[in-house]
Amino acid sequence: MVLLQIPTSDNYISTVLFFGTIGMLALTIGLIVFISFHQRKVIRYQQQLQRMEQDQQKTLLNASIRLQEEERQRIAADLHDDAGPLLATARLYLNENFVNLDKQTQLQSIYNAKQIIDDTIQLIRNISHSLMPPTLKNFGLESAVNDLFQKISGSGSMNASSRFHDYRERLKAENELIIFRIIQELINNILKHSNASFIHLTQNTSGQRFFIRMHHDGRGLTQTDFEKLGKSNVGLGLKNIQSRLKVLQGKIYFEKDMSQTYYKVTIELNREDDLKPANGSN
Repeated sequence: MVLLQIPTSDNYISTVLFFGTIGMLALTIGLIVFISFHQRKVIRYQQQLQRMEQDQQKTLLNASIRLQEEERQRIAADLHDDAGPLLATARLYLNENFVNLDKQTQLQSIYNAKQIIDDTIQLIRNISHSLMPPTLKNFGLESAVNDLFQKISGSGSMNASSRFHDYRERLKAENELIIFRIIQELINNILKHSNASFIHLTQNTSGQRFFIRMHHDGRGLTQTDFEKLGKSNVGLGLKNIQSRLKVLQGKIYFEKDMSQTYYKVTIELNREDDLKPANGSN
């Protein structure tokens, strides 16, 4: 039998070690290059996400500023255009010549001025109510929403109903107002754009999560539609909703029912410190 002998010379071993070292070095360099390239790609992606988040924050901030400015301008216009002329007219009845008038004319002037002042008081009360509806302030979100839906249903334009399943604890007054404004904005959009025949609102809680859900059978939005409009130059009302939800650290979801027969909007809050006893002072 002839046995094959494997060369064991020093040159052969050195050659094997050399090429083995070169191969390991190449593999190591390749791995380092791959990791470096991947990290750079991840960093660029994170930077892109940060820029998108910053742009979104700017959009929401601008929407919030516009909302506040529009509210100030509306109040200023109401006071200037309505309250101002009324008070000026009342002043005419009580001018410098008032003491020189006969008694009958003085009584008539006082009566006219009183009527105008009463109208001005009512106007200012209406402006105040638009800022904080008395039903919301005195009785909470459930009563204010039920009252709103009764008025909508009473108009005959839409069948509107609402039901609060477990509203045992009220939200803080300022947060109730924000949620009420969001509901108003959503209803306004539904009335203007959906051509729905009904709208139904429900409320429930799950642990520390607080949910408001609205269903309607008209044209509506999906979550994709909402996010696209939120980033565009249109849809100021939707941006206002986003900015208000940001204050509450809340979320909103738009979806179409699996039966494809109605749309659903869900508002979700999850803050323990937002809750307080229903009989607590606001």
